[in-house]
Amino acid sequence: MKLNQNVQQPLTSGFNAKSTAQDVIKGIDLSDKTVIITGGYAGIGLETTKTLVSAGAKVIAPARDIEKAGKNLAGIDYVEIEYLDLMNPESINAFAEKFIASGRALDLLINNAGIMWVPLRRDPRGIESQLATNYLGTFHLTAKLWPALKKADGARVINVSSYGHQIAPFDFEDPNFEHREYQTLLGYGQSKTACNLFAVALDQKAKEFNVRAYSLHPGSVYGTDLGREEPIELFKQIGTHDENGNIKPEVEARLKTIPQGAATTVWCSVSPLLNNIGGVYCEDCNIAEIDFGQIEHRFDEPSTIRGVQPYSIDQENADRLWKLSEEMISIKFNVE
Repeated sequence: MKLNQNVQQPLTSGFNAKSTAQDVIKGIDLSDKTVIITGGYAGIGLETTKTLVSAGAKVIAPARDIEKAGKNLAGIDYVEIEYLDLMNPESINAFAEKFIASGRALDLLINNAGIMWVPLRRDPRGIESQLATNYLGTFHLTAKLWPALKKADGARVINVSSYGHQIAPFDFEDPNFEHREYQTLLGYGQSKTACNLFAVALDQKAKEFNVRAYSLHPGSVYGTDLGREEPIELFKQIGTHDENGNIKPEVEARLKTIPQGAATTVWCSVSPLLNNIGGVYCEDCNIAEIDFGQIEHRFDEPSTIRGVQPYSIDQENADRLWKLSEEMISIKFNVE
């Protein structure tokens, strides 16, 4: 295992789990910066869009649901809505080609869109939907937007990952659940591990072009769209919901608000502390501690849901995944 333990270390960031996106953006000027935020029209993605626009950025919010995006983003200036379906390779190509043709540099690519708790579904290529949406679509999109990222001379790529990466490492032998029973949380876990490994590999390859990459856990956030297909019975079992399926007030009180949930995305996007650091997994507006088993996790105490698993920031795993990703979607991502 090859870990960059010297870099994957918490800093004195000045922020914490209770900091909001607006706290983080204070004093930051993003005038003349261009940002793409997948899923930037709902939940923490919408809050991220609002925050970056408030600092002067121009934001493109690719959306699978154009009507919903239009309603949610109504009245916010400097936001463009474009169609994008991360499960559809042709859609990714069309979106990226249109942006590249505009001649703009891309200062920030925030890979925020994601799905969870879904039954077994597959994209047109037969790829399991969480892997396709949460990771391979992101890999594909980033590859196609690479010329615009390089052009920015100082771009950052932010992968909104999750503590859920702790559920499962990436299964290199059967990533697509072709030879093992499908379990939705295993699919989610490996897709988020993949997001972390992608940040490690991309940063290693792209830093010579002044492009840095990060992954992050937003925190345990209340009120997002992510749980729309969640099985309430499971939450009753782990003690977060009562017998009627309602979240317990004492648990809700300890969860992050959406403005707090967007804070780490914004911190990774703008913090000057990260100017010479990349390939790290962040949480609570800071670089996360590596979890070697010393962190006690309790799901009824959201502040303990933290740390990054070594397998998800391992350089050897990251390089192996890069090659496999190119094979799985038949795309060569040449960082040059």
